[in-house]
Parts: sequence; structure tokens; C-alpha cells
Amino acid sequence: MLDLKKVRDNLDEYKQALAKRHSDCDVDMILAKDDERKALQQKVDDLKFQQKTLASQQDYEWAKALKWQIQELENQQTALQEELKWYQLKMPNFISPSVPEWKDDTENVEVKRVWEIPHFDFPVQDHMTLMKKYDMVDVERGVKLAWARSYFLKNDGMLLEQAILQHALKKMVKKGFIPFQVPNMVNPECLVGTGYFPWGEEDAYWLERDDQWMIATAEIPLTSYYSGEILNESDLPKKMVGMSPCYRREAWSYGKDTSGLYRVHQFMKVEQVIILPADVKMSDQFHDFILENSMELVEDLWLPYRLLQLCSWDLALWKYNSHDIECWMPSRDSYGETHSATSFLDFQARRLNLRYRAEDGTIKYCYTLNNTVVASPRILISLIECNQTADGKIKIPACLQEYMWKDIIG
Repeated sequence: MLDLKKVRDNLDEYKQALAKRHSDCDVDMILAKDDERKALQQKVDDLKFQQKTLASQQDYEWAKALKWQIQELENQQTALQEELKWYQLKMPNFISPSVPEWKDDTENVEVKRVWEIPHFDFPVQDHMTLMKKYDMVDVERGVKLAWARSYFLKNDGMLLEQAILQHALKKMVKKGFIPFQVPNMVNPECLVGTGYFPWGEEDAYWLERDDQWMIATAEIPLTSYYSGEILNESDLPKKMVGMSPCYRREAWSYGKDTSGLYRVHQFMKVEQVIILPADVKMSDQFHDFILENSMELVEDLWLPYRLLQLCSWDLALWKYNSHDIECWMPSRDSYGETHSATSFLDFQARRLNLRYRAEDGTIKYCYTLNNTVVASPRILISLIECNQTADGKIKIPACLQEYMWKDIIG
């Protein structure tokens, strides 16, 4: 939820952000409703003052008459506040000046490429062919038990995924991140607070009986961890890393990526979350920091990749700035998204009521950031296909061999 005072003070900038996003958010209407709310509040305050004055003069009849007027105005005020809150929850975030304005996701800006894409002198096999060859995956029985986009990882498939996750977690703990195992089911307030609702309900799994929602990423419970609390500036930044299953309905991807493990309903992810003081410069620095963490991980796995700056059209409405990392996937003959780093400023913190006490004693809203460390099974596509050999085996990157007890599959 945005600070309407900040919107008023920077109205031209905010309208430019809306235009860049091609958003139809009617900010003038929202500000007008906020003016109406303020006017109602002033009327209520004035009448309460009159009521108190009349009561002190023992004019109880007039004081009683004012009580009903006040109650009626307060009812109007409550209804207006609820309406205004709904509009505020749907207001997009501001946009970083570094975000380019383009019309669609094909115009995201490539910042850099790391390592040349592999060129094989033998017929390339896709990840499913290689994994089935070594009994690493079973999609047929996954679909039998849990419908489309479901799968079992088994044997070296399961061990390889666990090796990647453990390497990622170990790497982040060494960098000073606090490791968490998080709840897989959360209250709806956590999804509203992190910005996934009211835009993403269709892509989330709802446990209707208990009004709980399955998490799409550990970001949701990690960022919500300190919701409603006031931290001390001396304790910031908070660096957290969580490993969890993630659940997504993929409601908007019907008919896309129906074969293989690129787009599935359940996957594993290690996620990094940082909570900062309200400092834009510091936020930008930590944005680069979380990107570096993920790029190091990809390089540990010997994977060619590219870094993309998302353009305004491809920037989710709650994001202030965002970069994607895409790893090379030979079977797709293209790069595929494996990581997404995002800065929010105080967008999430205001919705979560996540604050801190500054050194001067004032209470401020925190800034938040997050980024994927690694997500599986999507990373398996790139790793398996890029590390295949002419005789159909799969080389295991050196950083994973201590978890796999071998250097090759096959």
C-alpha cells in the first residue's frame, strides 16, 4: 500500500510510472476519495468538540442530538475508508529511474552474458530423455496421482536436486544469512502484505476450509516474519534465506511448456530476503548484492546465463525494480528464466506494518528486497542439458560432488 502523501508530493512522477506500466489506475479518483475521507474526519472532529462543549454546559439534549449525527458520519467514514483501502491495495508501486520503458517482455534489456553457450559435436538430448534414461524422473505416475504438470524425482534426480539446494543454502549461510524453514500454508494477510494479492489469487492454491493459502515462494512468509513489529535500526539489515516447496497453479499458462520440467505446479526453491532501513541508495546496493549471490551460484554450476533488466511493461505492479537471470537450455535453444531479483522500497512494509525505530527515535517503514538463490527443477534443465557428454552421461559440477558422492551420472 502506497503512502498517499508521497503520491501527492510526487504526483507527476507517479503518473509517469503508471504510464510506463500502461496501468489504468485512476490516481486522481483515489486522491479525491482521500480528500473526502479527510473532510468527513474533520466534520466528525468538529461535532465531537461541539458535543463535549455542550455536555460541559449541561445542555444534554443538544449533545444527545449530535451523537446521532456523529454516528451517521462515522458510518459513512468507515464505508469510505474500506472502499479507499481496496483502491489503495490495487495501486501499483513507483518505478526506479533505471527501469527502461518498453512495450512488452521481448524488450527487456540484456545487461550482460556470462560464458558462451555450449556447442556440441554430437546430437543433443533433452533433459527428459536423459533423466528417463537413468530413472531420475517419473512424470507418468506423477500425472496419475496428481494430474498435469506433476512428477516424481527419484534416484539421482532427487539427489541432484538436494545437492543443488544444500549447496545454495550453505553458500548463503556463509554470507551471513539466517536460515529458515518456513510454513507452507499462510494466512491471506501474508499474500496481501507481500503484494501477491489482490493481483494473484487465480495463481494460488486456496485451502478453503481453513482460509489458508499455499505459498508460491518462501519470500511470502520470510517478508511477513516481522509484520506488525517495530525493529531497531541498529539491527538492520536483516538477511534471511529460506528453503521451501512452492506451489503455483500456472493459471495463465494453459497450453504453454506442457512437456518437461520447465513449468510445474510444485517445485523447490531457496530464497533470499533482506529487510533494510528506508534508504534508496542502500536498497540499490543490496539489490546488486543479492544479484551477485545468485550469479555466483549459477557460475558454481557451470551454466551459461544472461542478466536482464526488466522493462516497465514486464514489471509486476508491486515491484520497484527487477532483474531476471536466464540460464541456457539447449533443448529450448534459448535462455530460460531461473531467477528473479526485486526491490520494493516500502511497498510491502506498509502493507505488512513492518517498521523500525530510527536512530533519531522516529518510526519509519522498512524497505524490502528478495531474489531466488536457486529453484528446482527448472535449474535441472540447464544443468543436465549443458553438462551432457557424447556417450549420454551427465557431468556433475565440482561443487555438488560432495553431496552426490560421484562426479558423473551414467
